[in-house]
Amino acid sequence: MTFTSYIDQVRAERPLVHHITNYVTVNDCANACLAIGASPVMADAVDEAESMVSIAQSLVLNIGTLNVTKVEAMMVAGRKANALGIPVVFDPVGVGATPFRNRMAAELMRQIRMAVVRGNISEICSLGGEAVATKGVDAGQADAKVAEEVASMLAKKWQATVVISGKTDIITDGKRVMHIRNGCPEMSDITGSGCMCTTLVGAFVGAHPEDPFGASAAAMLSMGIAGERAWKSYGHQGLGHFHMGILDELGSMSASVMEAEGKYDIL
Repeated sequence: MTFTSYIDQVRAERPLVHHITNYVTVNDCANACLAIGASPVMADAVDEAESMVSIAQSLVLNIGTLNVTKVEAMMVAGRKANALGIPVVFDPVGVGATPFRNRMAAELMRQIRMAVVRGNISEICSLGGEAVATKGVDAGQADAKVAEEVASMLAKKWQATVVISGKTDIITDGKRVMHIRNGCPEMSDITGSGCMCTTLVGAFVGAHPEDPFGASAAAMLSMGIAGERAWKSYGHQGLGHFHMGILDELGSMSASVMEAEGKYDIL
């Protein structure tokens, strides 16, 4: 799998990525989007949701800081995106934590056709609900093999690409499976690394709406390599420098770096 066309096309097209996301990491996501070569817009007002998504190339929905008004905006934007053929990327942050969050996430999945769903194994298992529970999966303890089985099953159920982040990232559309082993443990010590992954997926899929699997793989690979490089260059200075270093590395990311430093298998 070559990544040249993926990142080059993002930078050539500069897709507009409409975010309805959480206020904790909104700045991180906007900067990550710019660094990789796309254009972010952060607009969550119900009154402009349809108009804004109509001029975008992708829509990112992140439920990290959830309220009823924001969900309404997500519904409006998501349905409009579906009607226009604009890919929707969903990050079910914290699903499984509260009944309200579970209900809202399930309703978003029911009403909106997602091109990509990205989360950790616990979130993806919780979002899968009974379909996962019947397999006896413990969301907190699932290993890579179980995660892959869950992701493939849900990708088929949802007719979407499923991305599970972890020590090994798993990307599948129910037919193809890719494992990515880039990244570093310290990425979990900073706020926003997962949300930035979702933003990058939105950027890549905005430039490649016909190939959400390949776009998601390229996005996750770029983030993993950026994390590794940033920790090597800036980690000794502390987490703040490391955090900003990820943006530096995304800004200088190239197809040649992805090809040379990517650690992945396509199954």
